[in-house]
Amino acid sequence: MFFTQKWLYDAILYIYALSLLFYFSDFMDANRRAKRIGTGLLIFVWILQTVILVSRLVTHFEITAISSFEYWLGFSWLLVTISLVISQFFKIEFLVFLVNIISFSVLALNLYSRPGMDEQFGVSQAMRDLLLVHISLVLCAYASLTIGSIFAGMYLFLHKQLKGKRWTPFTRRLPSLDRIERFSDRAIIIGVPLLAMSLSVAVTVLLAEGRPQLLLDWKVLTSFATLIFYVNYIIQRAMLRRPGTQLARLHLIAFVMLIINLLSSYLSTFH
Repeated sequence: MFFTQKWLYDAILYIYALSLLFYFSDFMDANRRAKRIGTGLLIFVWILQTVILVSRLVTHFEITAISSFEYWLGFSWLLVTISLVISQFFKIEFLVFLVNIISFSVLALNLYSRPGMDEQFGVSQAMRDLLLVHISLVLCAYASLTIGSIFAGMYLFLHKQLKGKRWTPFTRRLPSLDRIERFSDRAIIIGVPLLAMSLSVAVTVLLAEGRPQLLLDWKVLTSFATLIFYVNYIIQRAMLRRPGTQLARLHLIAFVMLIINLLSSYLSTFH
């Protein structure tokens, strides 16, 4: 029974991450298809959460005290329920995304209180699981944002060539500015939510381990600074509708911050 719940719980985390990617895509470009897929995956997450929660309550029906596992799983389930209601009736998609980032963090933290393990093994297993989730998310985020920065540089290069009316064989082989911009945006749509989720997992690990002082570590600070730079790009892109050249420069500035974050590992005390 425990291993079934463990498998379901791990499946929830990865499906949840995929759902948030689609929701973010809808926020960036009003992509109705992405919203439908994201909502479908979120409903599936809600169903899996309900299955685990109900099975836990049924098997512990005669126990008056509710464990921390059921407590935080119930809290996350409630947040998912509320976000589905908001998405259906109020259409505030960015709020839905933020609520589910919090819910995702709660689920990651709840790995520490999974049932069926003694305390020592539970913490060790939870550490390995969270580390795997964090590494998977952050590597995918770095790869996506790196590709996006290449498109941003390509956009600036092609824009300069076209403005100067310099038609070379190499220029003719490049995609149009619109296509380059779309590819760059898609990289952001994938990379930024993954980066945010990886940071949420990292923070929950530090808090659960009782090491909140490491939140002031140089690596952590530069990670959040990098996220802020990309969030600024998103605001400029989705809300203020800045010109493509300005957005491409902002994208490259954010990527420089990402490189600084990677180099800051040499100054970090733990990462």
